[in-house]
Amino acid sequence: MKGFRWVAGSLLTAALLGSACVRAETLVMEADVWCPVNCAEGAERPGIFVELAREIFAEAGIDVQYRVTNWARAVQDVRSGRVNALVGAGRRDAPDFIFGDTAPGISRNCFYARADSTWRYSGLASLAQIRLGVINGYSYGEALDDYIRRNQRNLDRLQQAAGEQALALNIRKVELGRVDATLENTWVMSLYLDQHKNADNLIEVGCRMPDVPIYIAFSPVLPSSTRYRDIFDHGVRRYRQDGRLDALLKRYGIHSER
Repeated sequence: MKGFRWVAGSLLTAALLGSACVRAETLVMEADVWCPVNCAEGAERPGIFVELAREIFAEAGIDVQYRVTNWARAVQDVRSGRVNALVGAGRRDAPDFIFGDTAPGISRNCFYARADSTWRYSGLASLAQIRLGVINGYSYGEALDDYIRRNQRNLDRLQQAAGEQALALNIRKVELGRVDATLENTWVMSLYLDQHKNADNLIEVGCRMPDVPIYIAFSPVLPSSTRYRDIFDHGVRRYRQDGRLDALLKRYGIHSER
């Protein structure tokens, strides 16, 4: 009996270890902080897309690891296959990446200026009147991306911030008058201004249309990417249908997907 128990115990231990190995599959995502889409690494509330991914992939036995770096580095890491996925990407950010059919969110980008500004965005031609602050490597839609490309060396028209504090840098530049306006997602700007108690310093002065779908995009070089894409895509559809996505948005103070 002792021998039997030892053998049985060994088999059980091996089975448990084998099961643990199966469950140990890990998907790694990267982005810069773009809260509430994705927030600080290790935060109690890491962001809408991070929570959504963790819940959906957990149902498939996959652990999600989320890392924060600057945007250009995150894009390169995913493109090269060092990392599985990019959080908060539009299709123009990385057109070679693997995207699902269902976007978890919509990005509405608006222009923000000092409260005493008289400038208002009324189309691309109106940008000739100001110095615009944007974030290096971000896509703001085809027309604005083309404007940024044409003016990237003209500091009287455009200044590009980089790094993990790019949004804070652009806001500070507006406050100091070093740029006249900055362009940002409305979810992101609303939360940032509320958290930093300077909501009265900046005002919205027009928005770029149409809105842009945003996704978790997967590496174009990793064989696992299509499987991960399908798991996440199906999960987003289920969460939207059963109300769990809407409930997640509301936890971050967003009462619609726009």
